[in-house]
Amino acid sequence: MKRSACLIFNPVAGQSDSEQDLEKIQAILSPEIDLDIQLTTKEVGAKELAEAAVKRGVSAIIASGGDGTLSAAAGAVVGTDIPFGIISRGTANAFAAALEIPDTIEAACEVILQGGTRTIDAAYCNDLPMVLLTGIGFEAETVDKADREAKNRFGVLAYIIAGFQQLRSFETFDVEIETDDKIIKASAAAVTVANAAPPTSVLAQGPAAIIVDDGLLDLTIVAPANKAAAIAATFHLFQTASTGNSVERDDIGYMQAKKFKITTDPPQKVVVDGEIVGSTPVSIECIPAAFKIFVPTLQQDDPIEKLNGLPNLTIEPKSDSKESI
Repeated sequence: MKRSACLIFNPVAGQSDSEQDLEKIQAILSPEIDLDIQLTTKEVGAKELAEAAVKRGVSAIIASGGDGTLSAAAGAVVGTDIPFGIISRGTANAFAAALEIPDTIEAACEVILQGGTRTIDAAYCNDLPMVLLTGIGFEAETVDKADREAKNRFGVLAYIIAGFQQLRSFETFDVEIETDDKIIKASAAAVTVANAAPPTSVLAQGPAAIIVDDGLLDLTIVAPANKAAAIAATFHLFQTASTGNSVERDDIGYMQAKKFKITTDPPQKVVVDGEIVGSTPVSIECIPAAFKIFVPTLQQDDPIEKLNGLPNLTIEPKSDSKESI
């Protein structure tokens, strides 16, 4: 008997041909999964479609689109036993990268067909579901500047271009961060609270290794004194993220907590999982073991191997022989 799943598909995500993408997904999944396909529209988004699917009692939900689509759909399965699959077709594809899920249609579909799942945390930011991160200040302004036209034209480069544009109007703000046991006050250019974040989400990388199932949120404060220091701090975060080491600059701080209340003066724009949602203040709380997501699994008959790049490498098929090594 076939498995069944609701496929929530955003036809305006990414830069590829959405009709061809949908046909490809159907061709790969339909032989093994009975798909109930629901398309997002301007009037009905991924959140509403996923909530309706949960009410219908579907066996699984698969979302295909950008990070905003994936996060909105994922919010509907928080607190349920419904496994969630993702097929990233956005600009940044940070959701897939953070959870080590392939960002090609073919490979992402194969992950879903394998059926392996992992239970991960989620969070709520002012009652909005958050799977990846909340950005305040510089990151939110950068996302706001990278409009749909720029993303369609330049892809992920649009965020880099917007980041350099934002540096021209570099500003800091006063921030107050409240946890269960302390209140921190500081000046900052960016504050990021992450549940999950790939290395490319540079401003979230204070602690570097962000764990998606530890029941904690990771907050990074970036507080450079000027534009030159901002560039240096960003480069340092990129380096530490690449190596998995925590930051060592005095103008970057980080901490962990189950929940944060953040206020700023003046109010700052807020981005949640790639979508501008308003401005500060915000309250962000971790939801431990929130939902199950399809993730890659190693096949027992596929041993781990990496040989390419070795000097003078040759690989030859071994002829059938009963001789032992």
